[in-house]
Amino acid sequence: MTLFREKMQEVGMSMLPIILIVVVLNWTLVPLEPQVFTAFLLGAVLVFMGLTVFLFGADLGIGEMGNHMGSSLAKTNNFRLVVIVGALLGFLITVAEPDLHILGNQIQTATQNALSSYSIVGVVSVGVGFMLAIGLTRTIRRWPLYRVFIGFYGLIFLISLFVPPAFLAMAFDTSGATTGAMTVPFVLALGQGLSTTLMDKSSDDDVFGYVGICSIGPILAVAIMSILTGNQELRAQTVEAAQYASFWGHVLGEFLQVVIEVLVAVIPLIITFALFQAFIQKAPRRQNRRIFIGFVYTFIGLVLFLTGVNIGFMDVGIYIGSGLAGYGSGILFVGISFLMGLVVILAEPAVHVLSDQVEDVTAGAIRRSYILLSLSLGVGVAVALSALRIWLPGLQLWHILLPGFGLACAMSFFSKPLFTGLAFDSGGVASGPMAATFILAYAQGAASIVPTADVLADGFGVIALIAMTPTVAIQVLGLIYARQSRKEMKANADK
Repeated sequence: MTLFREKMQEVGMSMLPIILIVVVLNWTLVPLEPQVFTAFLLGAVLVFMGLTVFLFGADLGIGEMGNHMGSSLAKTNNFRLVVIVGALLGFLITVAEPDLHILGNQIQTATQNALSSYSIVGVVSVGVGFMLAIGLTRTIRRWPLYRVFIGFYGLIFLISLFVPPAFLAMAFDTSGATTGAMTVPFVLALGQGLSTTLMDKSSDDDVFGYVGICSIGPILAVAIMSILTGNQELRAQTVEAAQYASFWGHVLGEFLQVVIEVLVAVIPLIITFALFQAFIQKAPRRQNRRIFIGFVYTFIGLVLFLTGVNIGFMDVGIYIGSGLAGYGSGILFVGISFLMGLVVILAEPAVHVLSDQVEDVTAGAIRRSYILLSLSLGVGVAVALSALRIWLPGLQLWHILLPGFGLACAMSFFSKPLFTGLAFDSGGVASGPMAATFILAYAQGAASIVPTADVLADGFGVIALIAMTPTVAIQVLGLIYARQSRKEMKANADK
């Protein structure tokens, strides 16, 4: 149980700053109602327990399954099979992603049912399936990663000229929410399994980049949907904290809803894996046993984690966002927003999965602490920029995203392919369930209070910024790492 104990310590250190910030704000600037604060404390306990169990299960089950499927597909030497199965897996894992269902419900509520949750989930899942097929094709055909990102982001910004601001914000937000607790471990492991098996044709540089490529699909899909359907104007609804008569009835209701959502997430994967073993490649009995046990832990962990987030973090996010914005001080609002982003990212499940894999693949050359620090600073800047966008009426989402992604694409010419893939993967990984619930609720709560802000155009978009800043931050880390490596090589040569 050493691994379980390690995960518990990691999660404890990650959760502590978030709890402290909320507690301090409750005692000072934004006093919370007793019921809301109690719900937050209970939610924090459930998040701690759930995140610990989930990470343990992800190591045992989801990663093992994705690795087996990726390597088995590569061994078939059947290009069409790899692409078709990859597209199907991308679609199924996205339909199963709890984060996407959470965001879909928020979009449905905010647009007064003009956009249904099911339509968002369906369209986004098609986009991810298509882009995962592109990612697998890239590895097999040995396409340079930077060309894929530059080409598709160029297409995105061209299409964006015809998409209204509210739709554009939601399109980028769905991209971030898609790469959540279920999708990231599976896609990372699938890519690693495929790349490792094709080692004679590829390299370690091809292990990363799949999550970043998949993140492009939802943006294109939602943007194209808005153009084809002619939905140009959406009416926003004010976002408020949930009202309920019975606290424990509310907790039980959220728990049962999450159980159903996670079952929907896990069952398609189990069925797909069973069919994969029956028709393509069967895993050894010992590996099957590990995968099954991992799925059990993953299921329990996700149920606890998402229940805690839903009951304890969304309402607190709305209260704190509206409370801070209501003080009328832009400096205070933006400053605390930066602090929020700085620490919230450390509680994202997939961030720990990615940082562990980076340290693993690079044999410790790139420490997980460097990845976590870079992501923490990047997301802090992202949430601060989102707060600034809410506060300043003339600042639009594309004013930040266009130069941000443009800089990230330009840096890809100078970064090593490993860091380019890792950077765009990190953007998807950073925007997980904490961003899709707590931070998004925080932004929408603030947008509801600021008179010049719009809940749809300004409340949404924060996940997009969280997905953008790590693409720059990690490539900066890569340039620093490359410079340090050159210095060490020169020093060794002079000896």
